[in-house]
Amino acid sequence: MNLSSIPRDLKTVIDSEQVDFLVKSKRNHPIKKSIAILLFSLFWNGFVSIFVVAFFGPLFKKEEVHFTSNGTAMVGSLDNLEPLLFPGLIIGLFVIIGIAMLIWGMFMLFQKGGYFVGTENRLIKYRKGTIEIKDWEQFSGNIQIKKNRNSGNLELELRTGKMRNRKNGSNHFVPDIIYISQIDNVFDIEKKCRTRIKENDPTPVVRTDNYG
Repeated sequence: MNLSSIPRDLKTVIDSEQVDFLVKSKRNHPIKKSIAILLFSLFWNGFVSIFVVAFFGPLFKKEEVHFTSNGTAMVGSLDNLEPLLFPGLIIGLFVIIGIAMLIWGMFMLFQKGGYFVGTENRLIKYRKGTIEIKDWEQFSGNIQIKKNRNSGNLELELRTGKMRNRKNGSNHFVPDIIYISQIDNVFDIEKKCRTRIKENDPTPVVRTDNYG
């Protein structure tokens, strides 16, 4: 791919910078991430559907729904829906979350990728008019490569991220990731990224001089 075939806005951002590589990813997200969200959403929806059927099932048979709320016996029916409003809202919220995850997983699965440009000082991503720029010094240097038959994926770890709580342990740091999915010459691109990250590493070099 050459510079003449990329969008005008991307050319403007690159300007006169030296270009190390220019690739266009086939996907915006790794397929494994999309599949993971889809599988979890199916599990979630299946689990929630058990409560939906168990709680609202009698209504489809025009029967009463008996349940306990704060130690008080409650009865709901098609003629008396008021006792069912609050538990219905709670269950409905979980249903909406499950549907949203399913839609998001499908959206990620079929979402096309964008352009990635590596220059001397930064990594530029362009997709549908949106430009995201990360200086090489923002990357930690941890890179994962996953090679398929005709293409490969890169996962570039950033120094930024979030702290997440563990149920049975201390908090742990989860770094942000830049995904470059399904690209050609993945090993060459990885080498160029790693070289630039090392050149722009903001961590001071500690030197030990031995005398005598």
